[in-house]
Amino acid sequence: MRHRQVNEANRLGDQRGRSWWDRLSRGMGIRPLVVFVPLTLAARLADAPAGVQFGLALMALLPLAATMGEATEHLAHRAGPGVGGLLNATFGNAAELIIALALLFKGKDTVVKASITGSILGNLLLVLGASLLAGGLRHKVQRFNRTAAGVGATMMVLAAMGLLIPAIFHVLPEVLALDERAAVRREHELSLAVCVALMVSYALGLLFSLRTHKNLFNPGSETASEHGDEAGAVWSVRRSVVVLLAATVFVGLISEILAATIEETGQKWGLTEVFLGVIVVAIVGNAAEHSSAILVAMKNQMDLSVGIALGSAMQVALFVAPVLVFASYLRGEPMDLLFTTMEVVAVILAVLIARMVAEDGESNWIEGVMLLMVYVLLAVAFYYLPEGGHGLAPVGIKAGDGME
Repeated sequence: MRHRQVNEANRLGDQRGRSWWDRLSRGMGIRPLVVFVPLTLAARLADAPAGVQFGLALMALLPLAATMGEATEHLAHRAGPGVGGLLNATFGNAAELIIALALLFKGKDTVVKASITGSILGNLLLVLGASLLAGGLRHKVQRFNRTAAGVGATMMVLAAMGLLIPAIFHVLPEVLALDERAAVRREHELSLAVCVALMVSYALGLLFSLRTHKNLFNPGSETASEHGDEAGAVWSVRRSVVVLLAATVFVGLISEILAATIEETGQKWGLTEVFLGVIVVAIVGNAAEHSSAILVAMKNQMDLSVGIALGSAMQVALFVAPVLVFASYLRGEPMDLLFTTMEVVAVILAVLIARMVAEDGESNWIEGVMLLMVYVLLAVAFYYLPEGGHGLAPVGIKAGDGME
């Protein structure tokens, strides 16, 4: 009898914990911040100082990104962890893509590339680390499909190679011997070829996870249904789509303000554009993944949680980055995939660490702490990285030429 009472008390306590987290992530902690949306628009109309507009825009993007994530969860609640993770990653990255496009057409190529790097680091280290920590504090050992996680981590190795190859090409003696115009042209052509390869890989990855081996990524819809039941009444498809569209429109408006004020804000705050892109903008853009992945990890739905983190990072590297490169041709000044040395090294380290975490198919809270500590160390390194610290420009070519 006493044993039964203890189990019942634990069950009720777990339900209260889940309910508390649901309220925090979906209500008290996020939704009130929507007041920053009209405040940001008003500050823009009033031509407030750039730092004020930038700060308000960051705060406004948080509830908008989280709202997109919440609406996506309602769409995906019965789709299974594979499709659900894909939908969460796709619509979670929609906010990041809109922000990056706004920056791209403002000519902020350095910040765009930094936001790509930051999104990959944020998902592999910050989102995954926070999920493992939050879930591990409630459940001693958590298990997930090691094959599915391994495929995602291996695809990230391919993505890291896509960042590494242009950087290596940039400093080859044969390239150094070319004149500036020829070198830049070849780098743009190489970037296009890499983008095509990355997008083909992403498409084949979708075919693998959603068709030929979907049983590995969608073992059943029970956990998804359970998630939907615990979260409350499930939204209709119409309501979810309307909310997504409305949030997307506002994300676009706020992103324009963010892009227009980021350079002046960085100068006034003493922060480089690389740091703003890698850390600040990326964290805001990842708000949807933060809340979704941590929430399901606390409910011990690790297939979905790991799928969101790895899937989002993979989608940014294999799909979003190429889309941004292709979109840059619409403005007449193409962007390449030449990232800073620090960015390339950081992504490779993050991919290797995430691969090690995923290979055994189980996790605990200390692994989450380690991922978070690596993220903190990299954030500190980017903070102290000098402006223009690319370290990749060959003799005769200034860092940034052909990139901005």
